Amino acid sequence: MLLIPLILLRLIWRGSRASVYFKRWDERFAIKTAPTSDKPLIWLHAVSVGEVEAARPLVASLQETYPQHRILITTMTPTGSARVIKLYGETVLHCYLPYDLPFAVKRFLKTVQPTLGIIMETELWPNLIHYSAEFKIPLVLANARLSARSAKGYQRVAKLARNMLKSFSLIAAQSHDDRQRLIELGADKNSVHAVGNLKFEISMPASVNEQAEAMRSAWGDRPVFIAASTHEGEDEIILNASRQIRAKFPDLLLVIVPRHPERFDRVAALSQRAGFKILRRSENGMCSKAIQVFIVDTMGELPLFYGASDIAFVGGSLVPRGGHNLLEPAALGRAVLIGPHYFNFNEISNQFLQANAAIEITSSETLAECVNDLFSHPQKRAAMGEAGQMLIEQSKGASNRLLNLIKRHINV
Repeated sequence: MLLIPLILLRLIWRGSRASVYFKRWDERFAIKTAPTSDKPLIWLHAVSVGEVEAARPLVASLQETYPQHRILITTMTPTGSARVIKLYGETVLHCYLPYDLPFAVKRFLKTVQPTLGIIMETELWPNLIHYSAEFKIPLVLANARLSARSAKGYQRVAKLARNMLKSFSLIAAQSHDDRQRLIELGADKNSVHAVGNLKFEISMPASVNEQAEAMRSAWGDRPVFIAASTHEGEDEIILNASRQIRAKFPDLLLVIVPRHPERFDRVAALSQRAGFKILRRSENGMCSKAIQVFIVDTMGELPLFYGASDIAFVGGSLVPRGGHNLLEPAALGRAVLIGPHYFNFNEISNQFLQANAAIEITSSETLAECVNDLFSHPQKRAAMGEAGQMLIEQSKGASNRLLNLIKRHINV
């Protein structure tokens, strides 16, 4: 209860940056939950957009395997919530997961009464896990990853971490290294299985390529470089690099997609102050040859802009944020660049680097050099794109392996 003032202050702070956080507070305290269902529920928790996307094949398999159940998907962020609604409409139930306060968690679990809970990645909330066990709700930790850095942090609360991990009926780790670290932290080795990364289960609809081709045609015959999911401190580096690229390719179009909506205005203003002629996606204007920087200030369109670009930089990696998922541009056959801070996607990133499907850059200078080289050698770009698509194809199957484990070990 002592945490409630801090939680409210954080909500107000987030709301001041993105007004959508002022909405649906009743769900965050379980005063309101998802609509009730006359069917038993399978509950899946996916924090934000990345986890929602990663869970798509699993959700489809669950709906097919357990047609007598409804699926409830919870998220924590408004962007994750918007993605669930856009992807599934009324075919699933949806609400925010309440904050990890005893009264809110108990109210949520008593109301929805799931027959199975699936938590994506490593979202370890003590009260949620404790009361799930108390109410005899079997829990699965899906697509679990645990970096050496995170494992060291959990060691500071080793007893709590051990108790939480032992409460899971099944843990599906992304890799053998993740499995080993989870076992060392206290998970039962018989309940932890390395099944692969669900995020490799990616497939882009043909409509994305068709729409991207139409957009690219409207832009004209010019080189296009996208910087996606950028964070504070990265946009300046990217804009500086674009100046250097423009010296060799003067008709360059730079597409910037800020990670968070509250940064849209700031990135647009930053680009204008730097002297670039910009267009914002929300303006619905014509992206003429005169436009130098295109700011994507809408949600849910990132695959379209990856498809319309030649080279993709995946943000959160030039600053120590841990990087973002590089599989979307790779699935579309794009040459992918990342910065050195990709610890949240360490295994995937290393696989792509080793397969020559991605290149690591460290500064605006190395970014510019790399982009110039790839624009100058289209065959090299194509080879990187093909290597990425091949790696994705070879790495699929995690969702089937996880579903088979659920059917074998848990009576849903």
